[in-house]
Amino acid sequence: MAATYWGLSTVAGAGESRQVTLRQEAGLRAALALYSEQADRAQAQVERVARSRPLQRALERRDRGALRRILSGKPSFYVVGARGLRVGAAPRLAARLPVDVVAGARRLGEVVATIPLSTTLVERLRRDAVLDSGDVLVLLEGAQIAASSPSLHGHVPVAVGRSATVRLAGTQYRAFVAPALPGTPTARLAVLTRKASVDAADARARDRLLVGLLACLALVGVVAYLQGRSIVRNLRRFATAARGIARGSLGERVPVRGRDEFAALGDALNDMATQLEARLAELEAERARAREALARFGEALAATHDAKQLLRVVAAAAVEATSARAGRITSADGAVVVTGDADADGERLVLPLIASGERFGTLELVGDSFGKEERMNAASLVAHAVVALENARLHGMVERQALVDGLTGLANRRAASDALHAEAARAQRLETPLSVVLADLDGFKDVNDVHGHAVGDEVLRVFADVLRETLRESDVAGRWGGEEFLLLLPGADEEGASQLADRVRIALAHRAIASAPGLRVTASFGVAEYAGQSNTEQLVDAADSALYRAKRAGRDRVERAVPAAL
Repeated sequence: MAATYWGLSTVAGAGESRQVTLRQEAGLRAALALYSEQADRAQAQVERVARSRPLQRALERRDRGALRRILSGKPSFYVVGARGLRVGAAPRLAARLPVDVVAGARRLGEVVATIPLSTTLVERLRRDAVLDSGDVLVLLEGAQIAASSPSLHGHVPVAVGRSATVRLAGTQYRAFVAPALPGTPTARLAVLTRKASVDAADARARDRLLVGLLACLALVGVVAYLQGRSIVRNLRRFATAARGIARGSLGERVPVRGRDEFAALGDALNDMATQLEARLAELEAERARAREALARFGEALAATHDAKQLLRVVAAAAVEATSARAGRITSADGAVVVTGDADADGERLVLPLIASGERFGTLELVGDSFGKEERMNAASLVAHAVVALENARLHGMVERQALVDGLTGLANRRAASDALHAEAARAQRLETPLSVVLADLDGFKDVNDVHGHAVGDEVLRVFADVLRETLRESDVAGRWGGEEFLLLLPGADEEGASQLADRVRIALAHRAIASAPGLRVTASFGVAEYAGQSNTEQLVDAADSALYRAKRAGRDRVERAVPAAL
């Protein structure tokens, strides 16, 4: 409080001095404005006199009498002409306002208006400027007081535009000096104010400030005492409740009274305890849900060998186990599985799906944030997922090997037989046509004997390529055994099957064998149409009989099954 009093009293003292200076500046501006008005009037009068034709003729004739008559009634004017001509006199201390007298292009002399800088002028300016009753308006010539109102004598050594303390006749004054008056470079106006009046105003301000500060000090003491007692009681209650919460008693609550900051703090503490209870319950439920999700996920992974289905299960389980908003899996073959809005803003957790050097894709999760537990759940889930995906991949390889001929890439006999039974049942149910074609490479044993088994294997692969290029997507081609192939043509009657077999025959005959230039390979075909036989072996036998007839008829031809064979 002492420092505050010292600072404020210093500011108050400076403020009183500043107010006095501002008042002096305002008075000087008013006095200068009045002086400027008088100077403007004198300037206008002297210009009219300088432009008058009688004055110009008198100056041309150097007629002193005429000049005195013209200037009569204007005691503050005088005329200066050529060759030392001068009519009229100027006061010792006055502002000069000269105006040239010109006739045509010739300067005849000048008329000078003067403003006497006297006590009369100072008194009039002080009266019209309405200065404070205790202020003194002085006219300075240099630093010497030339005139003043009220009367003062002495020196005022103060720079222009500055405020300073001076002593005159044993009394200290606060002085403020204006710039030089127009028309005289050495004359200036100044305002003096008794230092005692400034000090008295400063003392009154200090006394008021001291009384106010003492009252504030007393009030602060009373408030501090009352508030301190209230704070101690509230803090004791908060400490008791906080210790209970720290010991795990989340049911502990702080009694709240009033609406002040401590009441708000108590509400916040109670709300924190409530939120902790809720968060603990949610955490337990979340952990149970995560354990259950991982268990279900493990069961799902163990139960399926469908890679696409596995990816959907992985994406959904990862989102659930990590509380993410969305998940996306991009597989190695470019397929994308999305759960939620995977392009939304948020933190992203990216995990690669890699097992045994095989990359299955990338798992990307999007959420508000991922803590340590969520990252561990995601890593554990990915570890299970890649094992299941690797198992599915291996299962697919074994399954393909069981159903696909390893040399030609076509269906093997087992897969072709299964497809034949399924298509026969469907043709019977829907009453749609179904045809089979048995194809056999001509002279294949000779090819192996002459060119070797490597060329024979290439011939089989070339024939498989011809079949893939010629057959429809709905058709099935399989290696029936050795160099014999079965073509299953759903929706095709015997005529259509014969035409397709002939296209295959022609395409094979024109196909070159890269490892045996000049080798021409042909095939024979037997065609049979399904007629509702209960045993599909009868249908294959009919096609085989037709194939046998094609072989006997010279090979490289297509034969249809005869009705008796059916």
